[in-house]
Amino acid sequence: MESEPPSKKPRASAEGRTGEVVLLDYGAGNVQSVINAVASLGFTVRTAQSPADILAADRLIFPGVGSFGSCVAMLKEKGYFEPLKRYLTDDRPFFGICLGMQTLFEGSEESEGVAGLGILPGIVTRFPRSLGLAVPHIAWTGVSPMLRDPWPLETPSPRCYFVHSYRVPMPAGGHAPWALACSEYGERYVCAVRKGNCVATQFHPEKSGQAGLDLLQRWLQGRPVGLKGVAAEAPQPDMVTPLPPARRIIACLDVRSNDAGDLVVTKGDQYDVREGGQVRNHGKPVALASRYYEEGADEVTFLNITAFRDLVLADQPMLNVLHDAAKTVFVPLTVGGGIRSYVDKDGKKYSSLEVADAYFRAGADKVSIGSDSVEAAVAYYAGGCKLSGTTSIECISKKYGRQAVVISVDPRRVYVRDPAETKHACVEVGRPGGTPVGPSGERFAWYCCTLKGGRENSDVDVVQLVKAMEALGAGEVLLNCIDRDGQGNGYELELIQQVKAACSLPVIASSGAGRPDHFEEALSPMDKERGGGGGADAALAAGIFHRQEVPICDVKAHLAEKTSIPVRR
Repeated sequence: MESEPPSKKPRASAEGRTGEVVLLDYGAGNVQSVINAVASLGFTVRTAQSPADILAADRLIFPGVGSFGSCVAMLKEKGYFEPLKRYLTDDRPFFGICLGMQTLFEGSEESEGVAGLGILPGIVTRFPRSLGLAVPHIAWTGVSPMLRDPWPLETPSPRCYFVHSYRVPMPAGGHAPWALACSEYGERYVCAVRKGNCVATQFHPEKSGQAGLDLLQRWLQGRPVGLKGVAAEAPQPDMVTPLPPARRIIACLDVRSNDAGDLVVTKGDQYDVREGGQVRNHGKPVALASRYYEEGADEVTFLNITAFRDLVLADQPMLNVLHDAAKTVFVPLTVGGGIRSYVDKDGKKYSSLEVADAYFRAGADKVSIGSDSVEAAVAYYAGGCKLSGTTSIECISKKYGRQAVVISVDPRRVYVRDPAETKHACVEVGRPGGTPVGPSGERFAWYCCTLKGGRENSDVDVVQLVKAMEALGAGEVLLNCIDRDGQGNGYELELIQQVKAACSLPVIASSGAGRPDHFEEALSPMDKERGGGGGADAALAAGIFHRQEVPICDVKAHLAEKTSIPVRR
């Protein structure tokens, strides 16, 4: 169902509230995305600077990320916890997002012994490991209203963007007056709540495209006259089963300076971005990102491919690109390149967390870590598989949550005649339609993780890397393949299958897409007996989208009409 374009003019409610929204920012997460979404609807946003600002707010939005315990601790440290609790107890207009919803409950398994706001009954729990799910849950998933009055949701509701590891279990008997909507990921769980004027969602409306903007618009305009009280909280008589999680189609923009010093989107051929001596130029980053958003991309990824030799915090043009893109692109934005600790020319030290902070403040939802992850894996195994608490992955994950940390892996094949020749985990190659045998007929290969954009090899294989990264706190794997990059002959299915079997993290297949059926191969379930597909959770492409050889809509049409793979359309 097509959504009506949101009105750009703020409207005061019957209570005479103004067009201002107060945003509760406790110092973690991409609050800029929420500010941009609300501003796009014609409302002004003011960030709370003191506890008094919370109590004086006409409307309050609380976007939360990170861990339950650290969130509560930071609220208390800033003096926000008790004023927020009072604001909610007074039944004033509130919208919580993600962790902003979970903190409304009594507590969470994530941080045992830490009390939440206690506005709603129950404990937030982790997705059960027994379900064998990729966690965090990162997907566009259906939302099904459970109450007779679905406001501010609509019936039927479209898919929205979720990224979380913990969820609110379904209430006993399947109904509670506060349980507004449910979703399904291996099991059914509560994904939206409402108690009086308090509304909160597990999903991110600010990252759910037009559907999310429409939802925010309805909340901002206030609850219309209609069902109230017991009648509004009665069970939805015609509740539908939520749409299943959709596989994500991601547009990737490799960004670098050309020889004239302009930031451009380029694309490599096995990581070589030059053609005829010049850097390939596929256009301006912000314009392309906006185009992909309009064409239906589920996420957009920016990779600053020369950042390993740059001083990132001095790279203002790249930060500006991210800031400008976030104003018009209301799906998740990932940025990678140069997220590491470094010392500038004046001897000043910057931590990887400070670099990540700058990206998040500019509008990123996730950061992608490449070379630093390989170095962290080496240190992890050298230290006896113990956590040091000092790696970029651990530091960023602790503050922003594991869902904000993507590991970008740049592996290349190393062929061997017999797996016994190497200590590394091997895959068999040479099967019909699969990865070819080696130059001397070798039928096995392991995947060597590289650094600095493929320029340096390591002695770490992909299995070792992803296991270490999962232990250190990463939330997702962006799985490239140097051998497939720019070739257009399909994804490296053996590589994807090996990584999916080695960890429980969501995996994004990358490198090699040339046709819509290549996406089908990467996203189809694995089959141990017959090989099957890659089993990836998402598929990423760059060049074929830039050159418009295969539009995003064609990929989704193929998956929706010729396969059973769910997609958002």
